[in-house]
Amino acid sequence: MTPRPALNRSLLALAGLVLLGGGLLILFAGLDIYRRHDLAPFAGWPLTTPNDVLLGSADRARWSSQGWWWWPAVIAVLVLVALLALWWLLTQLRRRHPGALPVGGTSPREGVELADRALSDAITAEAGALPGVEEAAVRITGGPAQPRARVMLALTPQGEPGVVLDALCSGPLRTASRSTGSPLLPTEVRLQVAHHKPHRAQ
Repeated sequence: MTPRPALNRSLLALAGLVLLGGGLLILFAGLDIYRRHDLAPFAGWPLTTPNDVLLGSADRARWSSQGWWWWPAVIAVLVLVALLALWWLLTQLRRRHPGALPVGGTSPREGVELADRALSDAITAEAGALPGVEEAAVRITGGPAQPRARVMLALTPQGEPGVVLDALCSGPLRTASRSTGSPLLPTEVRLQVAHHKPHRAQ
């Protein structure tokens, strides 16, 4: 998993937990579940009955007495949080992969299109079969006019990085370039050595 999807999922999980907790808190108070089922909430627990409010009169008076800057500061923080959430949402909606690629250099509207996932699967299968490669993963990024490939190769202990890179460029990447009609598919390659459990001697 790349760092960005991991961060996105973590933020979504955190936001989901906060919203779920707040929703359950309001639901329990609105339906008066504590009284109906003889449940004793913790001391100072907010919203325990349908008549409770999040901020009582005393709390509002106490926060209002902090000075003229308090509520403008709160509003500014809330606006900043809302803008950050909107920016994050727009970045998620923006496509980071080309979608459909023209085959053989033809126009996408007139010729045959190749899905970026199909291209990445083909490169993955061909790269994974190269000598010295134990595992391969490929992701196609960029736009339809300028696709890029990100390749991760896990080498066997006997695999030589130089030989593997030469085989990758002359094999899977050359085939992908011909398929997309590009003279050379820009590629970022990451190499790592596959981990093996040590063999136990008898």
